[in-house]
Amino acid sequence: MIALIIGILVSLVVTIVGTPLLIRLVHKLHYGQYIRQDGPQSHQVKRGTPTLGGVVINLAIVCGWLASAIYRHIVSGEAFSLSAMLVLFAMLSMGVLGFIDDFAKVRKKQNEGLSVAGKFIGQFIFATLYAVLALIIPTRSGLPSAQAGMSFIEEPFFSFEFAGRIVATVLFVIWVNFLMTAWTNAVNLTDGLDGLATGSSMIAFAGYGVIAFWESYHLKGAGHEGFAYAVSDPLDLTIIALCAAVACFGFLWYNSNPATIFMGDTGSLALGGLFAAMSIATHTEFLAIIVGGLYVIEALSDVIQVGYFKLTHKRVFKMAPIHHHFELLGWTEGKVVVRFWMVELIFVLVGLVVFYGDWVARSGLV
Repeated sequence: MIALIIGILVSLVVTIVGTPLLIRLVHKLHYGQYIRQDGPQSHQVKRGTPTLGGVVINLAIVCGWLASAIYRHIVSGEAFSLSAMLVLFAMLSMGVLGFIDDFAKVRKKQNEGLSVAGKFIGQFIFATLYAVLALIIPTRSGLPSAQAGMSFIEEPFFSFEFAGRIVATVLFVIWVNFLMTAWTNAVNLTDGLDGLATGSSMIAFAGYGVIAFWESYHLKGAGHEGFAYAVSDPLDLTIIALCAAVACFGFLWYNSNPATIFMGDTGSLALGGLFAAMSIATHTEFLAIIVGGLYVIEALSDVIQVGYFKLTHKRVFKMAPIHHHFELLGWTEGKVVVRFWMVELIFVLVGLVVFYGDWVARSGLV
């Protein structure tokens, strides 16, 4: 519990102290946000607001977990968690991609950074690298057969078991690519109003903190209480999730309407990558659809709008993603943000109920 408190406090301090310093630096470098011209006209006043705030969020999460890990290593000699490092790799790699995109925007002095193809190629490279590491590193984040590391060399080349492992590995890499791409883009689409992605991410990661803590408390080993699997280092995953929630909480002080800094793609892609990695590490990939329900709605609204327009040349929403639709209906930006936070909170609560119900069913208590 002390390690958890240390991680939370360090993340909060880094965010609260580091964000104003970053704002001054970005102001000095003239790295302001450029606003899309086809969006709500009320957003044009945000032009020039400092961006790249995701740098502080990423730093706060890493520092929070690292401080906690160092404390546990000094006190009890506990080794640094490979599972935690793998999850943080997913976050930081996507954050680097987002940073490149943000930096391209401020250099070009427009709202277009990397091309769509360039961004997808970057996501593919980092997601594939994460998937390969998940299979190689001895954690339970990959395939069940990879818990002690994949060993293709020991299998005869033409054996059915070897072929099965190859197919399973390819499918796993494709699955990870889908999850990483889907969640990073979903969080990125949600980041369209002051504090919307920050507040909803705070709620979502708090939910994952509860899930990981529950797994830490109850799932001590494989097959424990009716479960067919166990989660590697769930305490570390708990700390990372809560550090992410606290980092968003601290950043929200500066990102709430009117925002004095934006997280940019540096933050949204990193948080999306972390969300995807948390779902993989905790074996809750499908539950994540509920826990991240607001992200799903935002992404689907954009897909529906684009698809329907290509088919009929008509629009379903006044503007996509859907938060802009409600703005154009006359809702104030603050009202949209708070109500969407409430929607995300409901999704997280429902997700926790489903998670608990699944645990009860699997543990044989009913």
